[in-house]
Amino acid sequence: MTKREAILRYHLIINKVRDRNPNFEELYNYLDKESMLRSCDFRISQRTLQRDLRDIREIYNIDIQYDFSKKHYFIDNENNDSNQERMFEAFDILDMINFTDGISKHIHFEQRKSQNTNYLTTLLQAIKTNKITCFEHRRHYRDAANHLQTEPLGVKEYRNRWYLVARNLVNNEIKPYPFDRIEKITVTDKTFLPPSDFDLDKFFEHSFGVMIDNGKPIKVELSFTPFQGNYIKNLPLHHSQKILFENEKEIRVQLFVHNTIDFQMELMSMLPEFKVIEPKSLKDTIKNKVEKAAKIL
Repeated sequence: MTKREAILRYHLIINKVRDRNPNFEELYNYLDKESMLRSCDFRISQRTLQRDLRDIREIYNIDIQYDFSKKHYFIDNENNDSNQERMFEAFDILDMINFTDGISKHIHFEQRKSQNTNYLTTLLQAIKTNKITCFEHRRHYRDAANHLQTEPLGVKEYRNRWYLVARNLVNNEIKPYPFDRIEKITVTDKTFLPPSDFDLDKFFEHSFGVMIDNGKPIKVELSFTPFQGNYIKNLPLHHSQKILFENEKEIRVQLFVHNTIDFQMELMSMLPEFKVIEPKSLKDTIKNKVEKAAKIL
């Protein structure tokens, strides 16, 4: 068996255990079926399975155990971090890409610019080792790039776009820098002491996206039509979202967020399926933007 087939088999085992908590016979039958579909041989003995489970534990930090009382395999979530679901999503996408031979016409990928994820490993290593990092930062509205020296503190993903969160050594400002605006990264040998009071989750706690507001978050109350409200219930606008009440006429929610432009733009994208109840300042802002847009149209 090739290394590629072995890796695919690991993914198949992980996905099957995620889905069904199978016993060995069910897992074997599943791998046998996938072997025929993919023209490979994924079938394994119990001894080979134990070796695969060790490899999966070492490579992916996913601990698949056997429950002797229930006689099935399961994923032990105790030692896995909160990013495990994202890892599983990556497996699913990788598996789909590897399975596209002959059926690519049935898969339509989003056409978008590469987000330079090749920087991820370099930057995460710099963050882990507290190394000062230099790069060229090119803004949308400027032709020339700025050479920056930064203290990298974290990375953030937002809407299929990756950002480096770093302190600019010139103005001491901590802000996110989109990967697609970063060029010529160099990790220096100079180390820095990370600020003891910096926490990446708290940094973005009240942000809607990646825009940062140093002021206090505001309480926002929104009323949605039942149609739009059901989408908001299934995919909350923000982690602070709380449903106040719902009936046949509206679904009303409350958020605690910074009143940034990206939040306002998100709200405007849902017009006319909602209205701002409070604060009045946000209501006036949305109203003014709509009136300006109407004049342009």
